[in-house]
Amino acid sequence: MRQPKTIWRRIFVEKTQAVLDPMKRTYLILSLVMVASFLPGRLSAQEKGTGLGVIFGEPTGISAKFWTDQKSAFDLGVAWSFNGAGFLHVHADYLVHFPDVIKSEIRLPLYVGIGARIRFNDPVRVGVRVPVGIAWWVSDVPLDVFLEVVPILDLTPSTDFNMNGGVGVRYFFE
Repeated sequence: MRQPKTIWRRIFVEKTQAVLDPMKRTYLILSLVMVASFLPGRLSAQEKGTGLGVIFGEPTGISAKFWTDQKSAFDLGVAWSFNGAGFLHVHADYLVHFPDVIKSEIRLPLYVGIGARIRFNDPVRVGVRVPVGIAWWVSDVPLDVFLEVVPILDLTPSTDFNMNGGVGVRYFFE
């Protein structure tokens, strides 16, 4: 008897496997890190500067983060969703970080935010996002690894509730 698929497996595993096989995924991540290491500018800590990377999940694509101060940042994403026939997804969020909630030797800040999402399918949908997540600010390396869950309330063309989520990595430079 076949077990029902969990949401985790459907969103995070099958969707990313449909896009990139494991070898291509590894090459993509390594390529992004190598390219970022040659970009002009000094390396910086994860709580300042600009980060660029990838997010895998629903949707899967490019993620950028721009810090405004030590606890707040703007997060942007351009990604492809594999729901149905697939569509382009663009979002922008304002995030507030809480770096001292989890007491640990490694840096694991929690964050929450609010933003907007445009989903370019037929019909185009516009909604409000509320990302909630946890990041790992890697010591001595300008990387953050993050996991987030994002409830979305679509406002147009009709009201609808959706969920996004993903795992990502960003490389930071100043």
